[in-house]
Amino acid sequence: MTDFAQTEIERRLTLYQVFLKLYEHHSGLLDEILQLENLSQPSLTGVKACYVHGVVDTGAVYLMTNLCDNQTQSLRQPQRIWTIGRNHNSGICIADSHLSRRHAAIQHIDEQGFYLIDFNSTNGSFVNGDRAVEPIKLKDGDRIRLGNMTFDFFVNYTCRVLPTVAMDLLMQFMHRKGHHPVEILTCSQNRQKPLTEKPDSNLEAFRNFGLVEKLENRYENFSSEQKSEILDRFFTRQIPSNPR
Repeated sequence: MTDFAQTEIERRLTLYQVFLKLYEHHSGLLDEILQLENLSQPSLTGVKACYVHGVVDTGAVYLMTNLCDNQTQSLRQPQRIWTIGRNHNSGICIADSHLSRRHAAIQHIDEQGFYLIDFNSTNGSFVNGDRAVEPIKLKDGDRIRLGNMTFDFFVNYTCRVLPTVAMDLLMQFMHRKGHHPVEILTCSQNRQKPLTEKPDSNLEAFRNFGLVEKLENRYENFSSEQKSEILDRFFTRQIPSNPR
């Protein structure tokens, strides 16, 4: 019995040393394993994933994140430097005892990208498990750990414009209960005259032109060309400001 106990102690000690060595060289991997284990627990299934999203849109550069006040915010900074720490003056203020008052910052440099900079913090800053001894350039999907807090970093430099919605689908929206057709169809590129601001007034204008009744009674018999012609006629008309 004594030999068994001694063997078990030695086994656990060896296992501890293996994990200690693994953590020294691959701390990010163990952090990922522990986080997945925590999220699998029923009491923690409601935990939100934390993130920082760097956006470069033409001349505008800003961050989107849910680290501030536990809600998503867009953060613009004239110098394009977003400081992170426990200090209330930090651009991203986080009440975490493992963070330094001035812990780190994310900086954007033109024609280079976003960088993570550590301010010689006590518990350090890590990108994919590598400590940020010097500024580290951030890539889309990087995993960042500041003190005891971990979040994902995303970045995009492009914006894709989607095609317009097909006419048949727009007509289906008009027949959904509880939706004002004007709120959807006013986005058409064929519109030349502005509609009134109030939804009720817009809907009344639709009825004055007889468009709603026509579509409701003869929708199944309309071809795509006829539907398009009706909408074109509607949007090229000028709605009187004071209808009688």
